Amino acid sequence: MAERERDPARTRRTVLDAAARLVASKGAGVSIDAIAREAGVSKGGVLHHFQSRDGLILAVAEDLLEQFHQAVQAAVEPTDRAEGRLLRGYVRASFNEVFEEASPAEQVALVAAVVKVPGVAEVMRKDKTRWQAYFADDGLDPQRVTLILRATDGAAIAGLYEGGHTHTELAQTRDLLLALTRETGPMH
Repeated sequence: MAERERDPARTRRTVLDAAARLVASKGAGVSIDAIAREAGVSKGGVLHHFQSRDGLILAVAEDLLEQFHQAVQAAVEPTDRAEGRLLRGYVRASFNEVFEEASPAEQVALVAAVVKVPGVAEVMRKDKTRWQAYFADDGLDPQRVTLILRATDGAAIAGLYEGGHTHTELAQTRDLLLALTRETGPMH
């Protein structure tokens, strides 16, 4: 029987995904042992890639932020050259996640759990600063950007408080926010 070839990148990805699932369902206090079992690797394998549980949770937070950045870039229409194109990508990516997310509650629980881990709040602040710089160069009035961002982010969790969303409601909200990105000036 041939021994499986080791693939450090694949193992790291498997551990990150397993940790994200478990932290979302059990909180940031989940053990390395539980994560290792979920990932199908040894505890030593987890610790080879991540020096501690907190280091792993910090990596989960960084990974989630990076995945979202990639989703936004993928959601920017290649032919869209108008001001606000990045913000439109942000709106599309955010709503794509809400449409596809099996459990928005798990996503909220995951973020709430990881933010308590040392270093995560700082990583999130740096990410916010990075987004602010991107949007400052996107050509829309900062007031308009703030309103659209807050509405987009709020729409992602509103269903938790309202008992869910229909796809029609979500699509209408997305389309309204996208329409707001077509104007560049301040909100009146």
